[in-house]
Order: sequence, then C-alpha cells, then structure tokens
Amino acid sequence: MNQIDPADIAAYVNENIDMFHARRLRCVQELKLSHLINKNPYLFRAKNITRASELVEQTLTAFLSSSEEKDFGDFLEGLAIFVAAQAIDGRKSSSPGIDLELVRDGVHYVISIKSGTNWGNSSQQEKLAEHLSKALIRLRQGRVNADAVLGICYGKVKTARNPKHGYLKIVGQNFWTFISGDRDLYRNIIEPVGYRAKDHNDAYIRARDGLVNLLTQQFVDRFCDETGAIDWPRLVEANSGNYDLDKTMPGLS
Repeated sequence: MNQIDPADIAAYVNENIDMFHARRLRCVQELKLSHLINKNPYLFRAKNITRASELVEQTLTAFLSSSEEKDFGDFLEGLAIFVAAQAIDGRKSSSPGIDLELVRDGVHYVISIKSGTNWGNSSQQEKLAEHLSKALIRLRQGRVNADAVLGICYGKVKTARNPKHGYLKIVGQNFWTFISGDRDLYRNIIEPVGYRAKDHNDAYIRARDGLVNLLTQQFVDRFCDETGAIDWPRLVEANSGNYDLDKTMPGLS
C-alpha cells in the first residue's frame, strides 16, 4: 500500500464536489412543470394536500432527491477509484458492471461500487451478480487468483459473502480501508466533502425557491379552479389520460 497524501484527496474532492453541486443546480434550472405532473397524483390526493404550493414543493423534493442520490453516488464511486489508484494502483474497470479492479495480497479483485446499502431491485442485484461472475470467469480462465467484491461506501453492515452468488460485500469503514489501507480514511474524507458547502447550498436554495414560486404559479393557472382549489380530475387527466382502447379493442368502445 502507498501512503496517500491528504492534500491529493482534498484537491480531488474539491474539484469533483464542485461538479456535483453544478449538476445539482443544473437539475433545478432544467425542471419543468411537465416533469412534476408525472408524479403519482393519487398519492398526493390520499395525503389530503390542498395547497398548490405544498404539492409543488413535495413533488419537487421527491424529484430532486432521487437525482441528488444518483449524482452523489457517482461522486463517491469516482472518489473510491481515485483512492484505490493512489494507494494500490487500482484502476477503473472496462468490464460491464465492474467499477474498479485492484490487486492486493496476490488476489485480483473485481469490484462493483454502490453508495449505500439500499440499492436496486432484485433484477438489478441479479444483474450485478452476473457481471461479477463473468468478470471472475474471464480472469480465472487466465489462471488468475481472483475474487469479486460489492463495495458500499457507507453503512455498518458486517463483511460477509453473498450466500447465493459468493461475492464479498464490504461496507463503510471496511470498504474504504480495503481500498486504501487506512482505517481512518472514511472519517478523514468528510471534511473535504464539505468544501464550500454553504456557498453551494445557498445558491441552490435561491434557485430552488425561485423555481417553487414559478411552478406554483404555472400549476395554479393549469390545475386550479376559479376558487383556487386544486382540480384533481384535471390533474389526473394530465397525468394518466391516454384512452385508445377503441383502436385496439373495438368491443370496448
């Protein structure tokens, strides 16, 4: 293992966290009312939401949070690859579904990286296992001593092998230690991640609040009646109205 210079990690994080915040801000700037009305109107009706501003705020929050989770997951994946490259000459993998490859203690590891433990449905998890298995087969055909790892950037789950597929699941502190040799790295990277966080967040909140005001006005114009109440049937029609069964099943017309 090579000693990692904290200044190198800070420089990488500072540059790439700026890119995360730029994508986060751009997501707000590019959002339209049409994106929000695709969210489940029945759920919001069941929650007895009566104010247009509240409905816009909640749908906007749900939309942005899913986007942020993906973008920050990409950032953490990139950071893990950078750390492994510095510490143990790890490299980004070109194999499908594999993010990182490294060799330590005579074993060639193929690693898929996820940000948190709650990821993917059963089909996505099966696909990941398939990618890891194929990467192992390829390496072992060349008589390489190889193993597969699902590396997860945060969480307290204990290290264990998947009972069905056999890959190692390494989480949180254990994962960062595995790719760096530094037991404290998982704590040390938290400060650089906060680089200019307040400045970025202030700009984000200004853009987000302006968007809430703009989309609320547009929502009221399109989906509220003359009393200002939400016209739920009109909203549901915009979300789900697509009747065409008369074209494919004439007996139902």
